Amino acid sequence: MAEDKRKNNGGHSTQTKDGFDKRKNKWREALDKASTLEDVISVIVMVKTKAITDNDIQAAKLFLEYYLGKPDQAIEVEGITPIIDMSTWK
Repeated sequence: MAEDKRKNNGGHSTQTKDGFDKRKNKWREALDKASTLEDVISVIVMVKTKAITDNDIQAAKLFLEYYLGKPDQAIEVEGITPIIDMSTWK
């Protein structure tokens, strides 16, 4: 069972009203200062290239999740009749 993370900080939330974790703000600021738009584009292109050239499923999933967004819900495939019923083949 997951431990309640508020136990370690006296029960106070670590998130601000806008939903960002206060403890990570300094790291975000450092990344903003250290990175350029070209750096970010290079990382995106690298992930996309790895997905395509290496047929890397995890890289493809990462790229598509950031590009298209995660699906809201999983598609239930149970109970769908197949187009070709292989059990009738001889």
